Amino acid sequence: MRIAINTRFLLKNKLEGIGWFTFEVIRRFVKLNPQHQFYFFFDRPYDERFLFEDNITPVVLNPPARHPLLWYWWFEYSVPSALKKYNIDAFISTDGYLSLNTDLPQLLVIHDLAFEHYPKDVDWAASIYYRKYSKKYAQKASRIITVSEYTKHDVNSQYGIDLKKIDVVYNGANSMYKPISAPNKEKVRAHFSNGYPYFLYVGAIHPRKNVITLLKAFEQFKETREHPHKLMIVGRWAWKNKELNGYLNTMKHKEDVLFMGSRQADELKDIIASAEAMMYLSYFEGFGIPVLESIYCEVPVIISDRTSLPEVAGEGGPQLDPFDVEGIEAAMNSIVVDESLRTQYVEAGRAQKQKFSWNLSAERFNQSFIKFAAENNLNNKLT
Repeated sequence: MRIAINTRFLLKNKLEGIGWFTFEVIRRFVKLNPQHQFYFFFDRPYDERFLFEDNITPVVLNPPARHPLLWYWWFEYSVPSALKKYNIDAFISTDGYLSLNTDLPQLLVIHDLAFEHYPKDVDWAASIYYRKYSKKYAQKASRIITVSEYTKHDVNSQYGIDLKKIDVVYNGANSMYKPISAPNKEKVRAHFSNGYPYFLYVGAIHPRKNVITLLKAFEQFKETREHPHKLMIVGRWAWKNKELNGYLNTMKHKEDVLFMGSRQADELKDIIASAEAMMYLSYFEGFGIPVLESIYCEVPVIISDRTSLPEVAGEGGPQLDPFDVEGIEAAMNSIVVDESLRTQYVEAGRAQKQKFSWNLSAERFNQSFIKFAAENNLNNKLT
């Protein structure tokens, strides 16, 4: 079978949620299917490390699709043209978009529908595009994969897609995320936080991630407790952060907030493993990979009680109203002072992490693809 895959989120040193899903799942999926020929559709020059196996042909399609008008052109003109040119049998898209301008079977991965619930958190042009086309994409798809049970039921509720048409393929975490020794934690803290213990947030900085409430809780924590802790924030500044910047400039303990920018996995694994706790207070998530990475590192997670996050974290940390500043601050203090509670969260996390791995994700993805092929009369091309 000749299978095209949308790989435009495979960006060197810039992998985030969708990019990591594509990288970890698709490279395993390709390895599981050496009998097929794969065509990776990039929208810009690609890194050779993304050509995982010999049965991959890279194809760069113009224009670079990073704006709604260019998304439309890429998916409705560039992709259909390439599907015909390379005589493709099926198209897989891992980022929530697909082409309405082809009759080929398409397998679509939807990570979340945050824009349906919080359209104002997205740039106006992107919001208009998502709300116009995402339902059409879901209805056009031959089969859909979501990364959580929450998103599966959200797609059903928002778009009326039959639950039988949707498979759940969880994200995973790389095996490099694991506990480290106390001496190594001291070295990491000496390097990144001047030796101080720290709470941690990892992810892009934009309204849905609710970093402003995290800052308010941390400010209260520093005001009311005599703990030396810092708050470390790892990730790129994304969009609509005027309110957050305004609050940050009024903070009495602003100097204790460490903005680290984006970090590669070889550093990030030790930063997470050395944290007092991972803070993940998003009011909407499709999954939340840093939460799982923290559980792999045996670090407690203080999370929002909304959407997919309880599904990922299990009992690996307290689940709180994401806007309850006092409750979040109290949870931070409990993690610091109550060693037995911390141990309880770590032990619960050890059990929870058994549910997730990229190998399991790839196996589930492959099973979904087999169903997709059968439903679209591609069985004669499976071998």
